[in-house]
Amino acid sequence: MTFQPFDLTGKVVLVTGGNGGIGLGLAEGCAKAGADIAVWGTSEAKTAAAVERLSAHGTRVAGFAVSVADEAAVADGFARTVETFGRVDCCFANAGVGGMTPSFMELGLDEWRRVMAVNLDGAFLTLREAARHMTLRGGGGSLVVTASLAGIEGAARNEHYGATKGGVIALMRAIASELGRDGIRCNAILPGWIETDMTEALFAMPRFREKVLPRVPLRRWGRPEDFAGIGVYLASDASAFHTGDCLVLDGGYAIF
Repeated sequence: MTFQPFDLTGKVVLVTGGNGGIGLGLAEGCAKAGADIAVWGTSEAKTAAAVERLSAHGTRVAGFAVSVADEAAVADGFARTVETFGRVDCCFANAGVGGMTPSFMELGLDEWRRVMAVNLDGAFLTLREAARHMTLRGGGGSLVVTASLAGIEGAARNEHYGATKGGVIALMRAIASELGRDGIRCNAILPGWIETDMTEALFAMPRFREKVLPRVPLRRWGRPEDFAGIGVYLASDASAFHTGDCLVLDGGYAIF
């Protein structure tokens, strides 16, 4: 039999924020590789559209309305996901929001807490629920969090966003250290500049495009579909000995 380490047939993959942007790219890659997909989102219309699109690849797909900032909603959403699919083998804690302020001095506590609630608290709640499920059923699994280059580089006027991404990187490493003995691996994806709804307004600014794009060695912005391959890798047995790592997908921006 041909060696097929990237075959996800029989695996169940959960993607929070999987109804658009990077999350949909991750979900579509896994669906194409044979995984059943659970999509969590807060927009009913976007989730329905994502389910229809992903279902075209021939695997089971279901969408769930879940706000990851709500502890009870996350617990209920995970229970409904397991009830529907029977298990979760890989969980991508991808849901997130952006946030810019005129300056750090003008960053208000309400705005700080809004971004923290989704990007950091939401990742914690999602990964904790997935870890509980995986340790209880046994057999290990893969946990993945979407961080950002903002977590390791200075994000001017975006301190709260950067703090959440640095936080999830630290969270990922701690989980990997604790749960490796249970066969559970945990990694982070660090996107660079990616064309999504979250970055649309920024990318529309001519000065931003003129200053930033020349610093990307591959000379283009990232796209959601660029995350399909890394999604399959982290969900598959090909990454069985890979944990506690930050995988940068930025077209080379960070090294230039």
